Amino acid sequence: MDDHLVPEQTQPSVVPPVLPLLEEHHEVMGQKLIQAIQTGKREVPEVHQPLVCKPAQLESWRVFKIMAEFVSGFELIGKYGLAASFFGTARQTFEPVFYEAATDLASRLAKAGYAVITGGSAGIMEAANKGAHDGGGASVGLNINLGMKQGLNQYLTDSVSFDHFFVRKVMLAYSSDVYIFFPGGYGTLDEFTEIITLVQTKKIRPIPIVLFGVEYWQPLIEFFKTKLLAEHGAIDAADLDLYYLTDSVDDAMAYIQKNVTSC
Repeated sequence: MDDHLVPEQTQPSVVPPVLPLLEEHHEVMGQKLIQAIQTGKREVPEVHQPLVCKPAQLESWRVFKIMAEFVSGFELIGKYGLAASFFGTARQTFEPVFYEAATDLASRLAKAGYAVITGGSAGIMEAANKGAHDGGGASVGLNINLGMKQGLNQYLTDSVSFDHFFVRKVMLAYSSDVYIFFPGGYGTLDEFTEIITLVQTKKIRPIPIVLFGVEYWQPLIEFFKTKLLAEHGAIDAADLDLYYLTDSVDDAMAYIQKNVTSC
């Protein structure tokens, strides 16, 4: 940190415990935390350059912003009991059947008492939120602030937005009792492999994972079977049973009802 921004004589040698401060000030995304720990003369920038390399000294405003996002996220998901997370494209580039299925499945889950949680944006996410909203249930969005347009859809009953993808992924990973993946792009594939890795390594309890869209997911599953398992032994045969593949909303709902268990 630049010396002219924080006078030498006021710099504390030991940073005080942050949790009490974080609980008090997280709504302003860490700004008051920094003022309490430092001098109050450095403001958290509202717009900053992405962190693309390891800095020589990690700026404290970033640390507290990250912690504040975690607190906000856990406070939101802590309000809901039984929940289902939907993942999928934010674009309108796949067949209409996928969006219709997401709406139908989310509506059924909402009527069965599930809160429906998505990334809160468009495409499959909006379709699932619409289903939950129409079904009279909680329709929750965990959004990401991007440089491109990534607004919240109109069907949300509750939401929070993050600047950091990894915070959002933690919230999505720990918020639900079932994960439902529809076709999508890099982000959807990233979220899918993150979840199955957490289940495989027992970092989270075994949770039903539904892959909706046989034609879309089958090539990836074949890659798992032929390359990862048969050719290289990089996974175990049991790892192929971590997810359920279907084209049917009825089958997906039956699988979820049979396999969802409480903590």
